[in-house]
Amino acid sequence: MGCLGNVIWFLCGGLWQGLAWTISGIFWRITIIGIPIGRQCFKFTALTFFPFGKEIQYGGNAISTLANLVWLIISGIPLAITACINGILLCCTIIGIPFGMQCFKIAKLALMPFGATVMKSDRRD
Repeated sequence: MGCLGNVIWFLCGGLWQGLAWTISGIFWRITIIGIPIGRQCFKFTALTFFPFGKEIQYGGNAISTLANLVWLIISGIPLAITACINGILLCCTIIGIPFGMQCFKIAKLALMPFGATVMKSDRRD
């Protein structure tokens, strides 16, 4: 189910959300100070393209918190808003609810990407 979900997701919104993360990563990588932040964007771009079968575990330390604050002000809020809008639109239909839930997972990640790790899901759907 995860493979089929990822293919449908990619066609129904994952492509655009993944491109938004990629563009954000490119803009961060332009500056020397933003290179670590851009690298984090590229790590989560793969998750944004294919989110089914993956879970996000949040953690971190004081440095992660500081990086999340800078990220939130510059890139986090716009990425989270677009993911939430996409999630709301997808949840308007019964078939789109699982895809909308993935959007909300990505929106939460857009608010706090530092200290987060992506893990394969142990669930068998």
